[in-house]
Amino acid sequence: MQQGDPRVADLVAAGAIRIGLFLPQYALDSASGEIKGIGTGLLAIELTQVIAARLGIAARVVQYPAPNAAIAGLKNGTCDAVFLGIAPSRAAEVDFAPAIFQFDYSVLVPPGSAINTLADADQKDIRIGIVDGHASALALRSIVKHAQLIGAELPEETFDLLKQGKVDALAFPRDHVLNFANRLPGSRVLAKGYGINRVGIAVRKGRAGLLAYCSEFSSEVLASGAVQTIIDRASLPGFEAATPRASG
Repeated sequence: MQQGDPRVADLVAAGAIRIGLFLPQYALDSASGEIKGIGTGLLAIELTQVIAARLGIAARVVQYPAPNAAIAGLKNGTCDAVFLGIAPSRAAEVDFAPAIFQFDYSVLVPPGSAINTLADADQKDIRIGIVDGHASALALRSIVKHAQLIGAELPEETFDLLKQGKVDALAFPRDHVLNFANRLPGSRVLAKGYGINRVGIAVRKGRAGLLAYCSEFSSEVLASGAVQTIIDRASLPGFEAATPRASG
């Protein structure tokens, strides 16, 4: 994979690879205005910088408010790649390289809650806050049978619903609900998660060369241990390098 690789000649000609990040994958430093990657966003930035260095080009971050906006950005060409949870509904819109890392989802409950498991939360009188369009919400919708799912566009909006007592629990990736728990004294994160988000590099349909390049890159950095090294260095709770899916 060198600068002359025809699969990524368009990126080299443009002089940059544009990685799309959506909330809560990033935050802006209040002093410098610089973008800081969080969780998936941290991994996305570091891994994209590896690609950029190999190609001798820049890595640029394009900010989006939500997953659906990032997917739209891929489709309309305002970014080149997005690190997304692999889901059938998304695979109908964009193409995915194989999973490169994964993390689990969990549930945050407020102080005094009697909820200890997802089964406790899946009751007709329980309201669970979700982030619309996020992979954690897509996974929960396939599991929950009785509870009412109440969505908001942004993670902070969903957290506000919990703080205001408008929902009885909040479902989201474990690293983020742990951060929310630190901001809500007495709250708890359930020990047992409810699903695994396998994240892969997504590209616009029709970019077969870039897809092949990203697929090869994903395999290489997994085999080298580079993905787990980044996760360990950043101390990302609930994250690990992608593992092969069990057959059958």
